[in-house]
Amino acid sequence: MTEDFGLLDPEEGEAFGDEWESIDVDDTEADRIVRRQDLAFDEFRKRIKDTEQFKVEGDVFDDATLAAIYKLVQDGYVEAFGGPISTGKEANVYEALGDDREVAIKVYRITTSNFRQMRDYLEGDPRFEGIGNDKKEVVLAWTRKEFANLKRARRAGVRVPEPIAVERNVLVMELVGLVEERARRLAEVHVENPQTAYEVVREYMRRLYSAGLVHGDLSEYNLIIHDGELVVIDMGQAVTVHHPNAGEFLERDCRNVATFFTRQGLDVTGEELLDFVTEVEPEPSEEPE
Repeated sequence: MTEDFGLLDPEEGEAFGDEWESIDVDDTEADRIVRRQDLAFDEFRKRIKDTEQFKVEGDVFDDATLAAIYKLVQDGYVEAFGGPISTGKEANVYEALGDDREVAIKVYRITTSNFRQMRDYLEGDPRFEGIGNDKKEVVLAWTRKEFANLKRARRAGVRVPEPIAVERNVLVMELVGLVEERARRLAEVHVENPQTAYEVVREYMRRLYSAGLVHGDLSEYNLIIHDGELVVIDMGQAVTVHHPNAGEFLERDCRNVATFFTRQGLDVTGEELLDFVTEVEPEPSEEPE
């Protein structure tokens, strides 16, 4: 890897968002489409479910999820649905054609998502008050939370996939890299300039913190290389700095990042990285997202 990692400029004149923002988990248009069972959606559902890809992934594509994709198609965010990019216990990511470019569609599983693993990131977050143990509401809120986190990170000048649209448990975002030549995780490449890479990562961590966010699961596995840029991915679990576990999560992120770059030959520590990240106080928010 020989690329120089340039930094993005934060957007000016934008509020970063409010940690007390509400996340609406009321019935979406996708839920209403399912209840109406209109002819156009019924034909769409039959056509999609007849394909081999969807037959083997029935736990992902229930009727309400298909209705969410149908709504995104109707709204012009998706023109054609492609094959899988990655599969996981909580979500699958698929390639798709958007209005003028290829996009990635992340579909969170409602029936099989591991609620226990989500709990540490949900408890104490006022955005999830009142949701309780309702798995559907948790997953819908989690999806919208990732969309909001991506928007806030981009405004702060952190290179993350551009969020495009969200509907129920389906998130449309920028496709970073191509399916046939996917972007590589930092853990998968030989870092020829680790000092530059480290400086970019620590600056992104500080910008996130200044914008009121802690990634919560940052490591060489959630950083990818694309066109000479370092890109931060998997923002769903990111919490605000006011979350009761934010300090613990940030310390863990710093340890993980420092450990990786120590293996690359740098003399860095988690404590030094934590001091750098928290050197500037998070900016107050004036407007909700």
